[in-house]
Amino acid sequence: MENSFGSTSVPDLDTDTSLYPPIPAYVEDNYWWAYVHPHAVYFWDRQWLINLVLLGNYKRLCAAVLDGCRRSLPGRTLQVGCAYGNITPRLAQCVEQNGMLDVIDVLQVQLDNLAPKLPQDARVKLHCMDSTALNFDDACFDRVVFFLLLHEQPVTVRKQTLAEALRVLRPGGTITIVDYARPNRFNLPCRLWTSVLEKLKPFASDLWNGEVADWLPTDAGVVCVRRLRFFGGFFQILTFTSDSVTEKR
Repeated sequence: MENSFGSTSVPDLDTDTSLYPPIPAYVEDNYWWAYVHPHAVYFWDRQWLINLVLLGNYKRLCAAVLDGCRRSLPGRTLQVGCAYGNITPRLAQCVEQNGMLDVIDVLQVQLDNLAPKLPQDARVKLHCMDSTALNFDDACFDRVVFFLLLHEQPVTVRKQTLAEALRVLRPGGTITIVDYARPNRFNLPCRLWTSVLEKLKPFASDLWNGEVADWLPTDAGVVCVRRLRFFGGFFQILTFTSDSVTEKR
């Protein structure tokens, strides 16, 4: 299999289809056109198109994620949800010799699409897994990364996903979240774009009307140590840690 990224090699990929979770109803009902149907995957996973949908901010968001981890990923890193584009291959390039990047997605078609983008010797494992029921031990990851996933989930699913991320995170580990945010009132282009997104992604408005911290467990014991805004506040990057440190804005 070959795609626009020009690679044909496949990393470590779970192949026991009996272990695949069922596709959640909200995914089938709301995102068949974007993520579920193979033709949709082929259409949408184009670098220029992704950047267009993100109003020209894809490279900036990717760079900010990589800069946040100092372009070095020792230990174990979990990416929750495949993401179109090249964010995962770029994360894979940062994995240290003693490290591993695990990527989970509830859709096998997304993992199949991601696999050829990665070198065969990449320290990456792909798992077909529901984000609300991670098949990992407690406290086994040094960091967890969400790249434009939470806005696609209903609030109950979002809360379960974040609770699971915290469960598998080691003490002192970090959770980095890239997603939409409420644009400032003078950002008219983005405010107009939100009306389009609301039609396509019915749960995205939660990110414009609430804070990510609102969906964390009340006993999470984490603080925000990094908060960045992009494009007039329309995008945000948040990093939470279980360390007792002062929040930086």
